[in-house]
Amino acid sequence: MISAIVLAAGEGTRFGGTKQLEVVRGAPLVQHAVDAAARAGVGEIVVVLGHDAERVREALVLPPTARVIVNERYDEGQSTSLAAGLHALDEASEAAVVLLADQPGISAEHVRALAEAFALGRPAAVRLRFRGKPGPALLSRQIWPEMLALEGDVGARALLDTHPELVEEIRLDEDAPIDVDRREDLGRA
Repeated sequence: MISAIVLAAGEGTRFGGTKQLEVVRGAPLVQHAVDAAARAGVGEIVVVLGHDAERVREALVLPPTARVIVNERYDEGQSTSLAAGLHALDEASEAAVVLLADQPGISAEHVRALAEAFALGRPAAVRLRFRGKPGPALLSRQIWPEMLALEGDVGARALLDTHPELVEEIRLDEDAPIDVDRREDLGRA
């Protein structure tokens, strides 16, 4: 089974508040990642919340395959949310697509491309690469121990960038979707 982890625990410091709740194209920002994973047909979706967890949970419409967990250590950085998500996955999960709650342009097709590449060759990791910029990644169970060892405000990219031999890249001839990091990014998203 392929799982998805949606990282949505951050405080939105650069944004100036709980950006997961901002409405983009008719839905809360975090909903777009959940919907992309659901439409891609992954086996389960784990949404990792932290800052303002109750309000974000209330804003979400979860499909039957999704559940929310709360990372009480979210203020220690993204690595703790990734670890919480990995620990929460079903034992049958072979790999997890990691999605960020602030990238509403990531689509079901992107998630499916990661899952299909994994199914073909079972690489340690698969990562989308937009024109010059890395995107979401799928992490096979074989590298979860390395992911669980990460500390601080780093995510999977920290390990994948330092160990490119682990990564099969899917190069896409399209611009990278907007990351909503600051309020001015909302208009472009």
